[in-house]
Amino acid sequence: MTDLILASASSARLGVLRSAGLDPKVIVSGVDEDAITAATPEELCLKLAVAKAVAVSRTLNDGYVIGCDSVLELDGVAYGKPGTPEEAVRRWHMMRGRTGRLLTGHCVKDVAGSGMESDVAATMVRFGTPTDEEIEAYVASGEPLHVAGAFTLDGLGGWFVEGIEGDHGNVLGISLPLLRRLLTRLGMVSVTRLWR
Repeated sequence: MTDLILASASSARLGVLRSAGLDPKVIVSGVDEDAITAATPEELCLKLAVAKAVAVSRTLNDGYVIGCDSVLELDGVAYGKPGTPEEAVRRWHMMRGRTGRLLTGHCVKDVAGSGMESDVAATMVRFGTPTDEEIEAYVASGEPLHVAGAFTLDGLGGWFVEGIEGDHGNVLGISLPLLRRLLTRLGMVSVTRLWR
């Protein structure tokens, strides 16, 4: 059985993988996300995903390390975790009634074989028009402070998302179809062999 390691503290990513039949180990990378910059939102989330996978792979002798990072692109700007209630409120005032692109960089590193594959998944997200009071209540819940784009699809934020176009797992933090393609490129015969 090949060890799968998720280089992420995201409970949503872990939940998607577990629901899909996998049981990865979790090793948080410790990468300083604020220290990494890039010219475009796509490049940023990809560089962060690669940095996380590489950092964790250095601590191992075997297995496949999965690194991911998500940002919301709006008007060509990448928005990660808001961090503060004030910033989360500001973001929601900017996002409501608009459509953004949730981008997730994915990187899979074969520790023993030293191969690596990476790519970005994109999903269009159409935001609803929550009232100022609803935004304040949502931010007060604490949920949007620690997630890319200041919203979730599978939590309280789901009330304020009108629809998506593309892979819903990607919005939760990891795209299973893209992950399968990356594992295949690294020589994994079939993802079904990883099912527990």
